[in-house]
Amino acid sequence: MTLQTLHNGDSPSPDRPETVLIVDDERVIRELCEKVLKEYHVLQAGSCAEALHIYQKEHCDLILTDVMMPGGSGIDLLSQVKTLDPNAVVVIMTGFSQKEIILNALREGADDFINKPLNLLQLRTAVEKSLARKRLREELASLKRLDRFKSNFLSLISHKLRTPITAISLFLQNVEKGIYDQNDQIFHQNIRLVNNEVEYLGRLVSDLLSFSKVMEGREGLNLEPCDLNSILVEVIGGTQRKEGIETEFKPSPLPLLRLDRGKITFVFQQVIENAYKFSGETGHVSVTLRIAGDAVHVVVADTGIGIPREELSKVFEKFYQAAPDNAGQVRGFGLGLFYAREFVHQHGGSIAIDSEPQRGSTVTVTLPLQ
Repeated sequence: MTLQTLHNGDSPSPDRPETVLIVDDERVIRELCEKVLKEYHVLQAGSCAEALHIYQKEHCDLILTDVMMPGGSGIDLLSQVKTLDPNAVVVIMTGFSQKEIILNALREGADDFINKPLNLLQLRTAVEKSLARKRLREELASLKRLDRFKSNFLSLISHKLRTPITAISLFLQNVEKGIYDQNDQIFHQNIRLVNNEVEYLGRLVSDLLSFSKVMEGREGLNLEPCDLNSILVEVIGGTQRKEGIETEFKPSPLPLLRLDRGKITFVFQQVIENAYKFSGETGHVSVTLRIAGDAVHVVVADTGIGIPREELSKVFEKFYQAAPDNAGQVRGFGLGLFYAREFVHQHGGSIAIDSEPQRGSTVTVTLPLQ
């Protein structure tokens, strides 16, 4: 079996101050810098090795590092950090004005320099400006991603609408030309096919309206006390199911959770609908709640076709659509699980999928109790 878990990202929440990692082998310098940068969340390291260890474990918005330290220079740290993340922000503190040191730092991608002995105003200004440039770069990158997303989405919509519209148009043209005999069985079969296409168009329009609301409200959370058991009962009851699929729901006594009701409902709609969609004409779908530690786990399992190992890492990507029975792509936009993952992350939770071809899939949504 293959297990893929997608945890909450390391990026700070909008309410949390930006994090600055101060690297200097002199403790007094680190503490002085921390006092000057008191509005930030400050981490300290006394060596390059310690700094690199912290950087790999903690989210850091900026690294403020000395050049000369035992066991490795600030230039070495700069190089290693930029290898891990080319967009990392690193400000160099140096008591040396040697051209070679500055050129090496620039070649490795240093964002700014501060001379020692430290000028506290210069220190604060350099950090503020470097973080402001970082925020601007991230905003521009986000706008570019949004622009690409809109272009891809419009292209996808055009493709999804064209096929059923073409089928309906051809049928109507043939009717107009008198090609069909209304008493012929083929005519009635085509009527049913066209009716299916009309219903599909209706579902597409409904999905478009749903996703437009999702995309408008994706940034913040409207938290309220929610009964997760009742949300799941509502979702299961509103999901289209085939007669041959058995459903089992195992609730659990839970305190009220502070959730965004709309977003969490959307999450479980996507997960549970997929469980039914990929279960064929017969099968079993179970939804189980359980508490472990300080979190609640909602496990949705099916006995459907499963997901090939090579496809498992793609299921939460934008526009990805699995093909049931390898019969071509599922009709839809391939955005449901992408937004489901994002909404779970916004709640500080995680989502994991475990699957094996022809034996079914299990999706586990974990949400913090507080």
